[in-house]
Amino acid sequence: MIFTKQWLKAAGIRALKTVAQTAIATIGTGAMVHEVKWMMVLSASVLAGILSILTSLAGLPEVDDGAHT
Repeated sequence: MIFTKQWLKAAGIRALKTVAQTAIATIGTGAMVHEVKWMMVLSASVLAGILSILTSLAGLPEVDDGAHT
């Protein structure tokens, strides 16, 4: 079964890392803090987190070698 406690934890950690990496990359495109487009950062980061969870449905190497039954 995919939605075990272990899978949820692994997928959640992976999604949070993806959100943070996307935010860092998006913020990094602004030269000054006041030039950062915060709605774009938020939007891109949330979308990346959703895509990470959806990708995790295909399997996670951290959980049973990525195999799901």
